[in-house]
Parts: sequence; C-alpha cells; structure tokens
Amino acid sequence: MYDLETRRRALALVGQGRSLTSVSRQTGISRSAIRRWQISIEPVSRNAECPRCSPEAHLPDVAASYAYLLGLYLGDGHIIHYHKHRAPSLSIACSTSWPGLIDAAEEAVRAVFPHNKVCRVRSSGCTYVKSYSKHLHCLFPQHGAGKKHDRSISLQPWQRAIVDTHPWEFIRGLIHSDGSRITNWTTQRVGGTQKRYEYPRYFFTNASDDIVKLFTDTLDLVGVEWKPTHQNRTVKNISVAKRASVALMDTHIGPKY
Repeated sequence: MYDLETRRRALALVGQGRSLTSVSRQTGISRSAIRRWQISIEPVSRNAECPRCSPEAHLPDVAASYAYLLGLYLGDGHIIHYHKHRAPSLSIACSTSWPGLIDAAEEAVRAVFPHNKVCRVRSSGCTYVKSYSKHLHCLFPQHGAGKKHDRSISLQPWQRAIVDTHPWEFIRGLIHSDGSRITNWTTQRVGGTQKRYEYPRYFFTNASDDIVKLFTDTLDLVGVEWKPTHQNRTVKNISVAKRASVALMDTHIGPKY
C-alpha cells in the first residue's frame, strides 16, 4: 500500500510527460499500479458545483471551450459510471499521433470542470483524457445506453445557443475527433512540362446521421460548402473541397498536430 502523497508524486511525474515505464523505474512502483491511480485517485471534488445548473454556474464564461468539448464528445467521447467510483467518468479518446489535440482536449476539460481532477490514461496508440464529475449528465444529455449511432442525438436549446454563438469551436471539436485534413495531388502536362498540383480538403466521417447533420448544419451556418461522398451502410462521409471553403476552414481549424 502506498500513501496518498506517494501516489501524487508518481502521477506528477507522469503529468510531466514521462512514460509509465520510466516513472516505474525511478519510483519502484509497478506500471499497473500507476495506471490504476490515474483513474482512481481523488476522481472528483466533493464540493464541485454543477457548471451549468448551480447558482454559481460558470458555463457561460467557458462557452467556447464547452462547444469544442461537445464536438470532441460527440465524436470520440463516452461516459461510464463504475460502481466503485462516486461519479461517472468522461473519456475523450485521442490518437497519440496528435499531441496538440491531447493538450487541447485536456485544456477544454479543465476549463469546463475547473474543480475536478483531469488525467491522461495511455493505451496502445491512444491517450484518454479523463475526468470525473457528478454533473456529466447535466452537460452531456446526449449520453445514453448503447452506441451514439444507434440512438437519437439532438442538442438541447441551451446547447444550440452555445453552438450558434461558437460554431467554429464546435466544428473544430468534431474535426479533431472524427475529421481530417488531407492533401490530394495530380499531375498535368502544361507546355510540354509535367506539373504537379496539390489541393487540400477536409473530411468528416461518422456513423450517426444525427451527428453528421449537426456537423453540416453548422457548416451551413458559417458559410462552408460541403458535399457527401463515398457513402455506405455503416458510415457517412462529408467532404469540404471548394477552395474558398477550405481556406475558411484553414483559418479557423487547420490540420491536427
């Protein structure tokens, strides 16, 4: 058994970007123990008020961060309530290929839940940004049993107001979770010389018709032209390829990093 201070010191080393292996070697604590502490040590502040419903609600002050976090949640987020914990946990799955995305996800969670612990749990090729709160269902009423694409997904009026005010943050969250920016290229002979032409485009892919519509409706709101492409039974793909629309997306979104 390790005391609370020992566990905090180990987690502080992990929070500095150290690997579980290096922290384990330095402290003599097993990697499995450190990983377990990442999701169990002081998961929620007992005195934390609801960011939206409490008399001192601060959600209006962090509405842009919430819009971004909502996009991440609809794409790669889920809420689970383990019986051994006092509160449900929010997990945002981020590819380890995009450390900037992981930082942005953690920053958004900390902004929306300033009184709650936020941690990172590393898995193969993936890092989960996690936090515990008794009020997750207040902020994410889209939560429910089963997969998102198997149930209806719609925004509450207060969520719609936030997205309408911060549409680019919402789009950025959706792109960072289930979207990408790629560069296509082609060659063409001009004046006897073979020239290479490159053109960027954005894609968004999701299995939920409702989430795809939330994405395209918000694109319409900001004046981005889009079209469906490569549809199949399981997923829907949205492409943004027009030069002016790509430039607009680049101004506000840009590639993952």
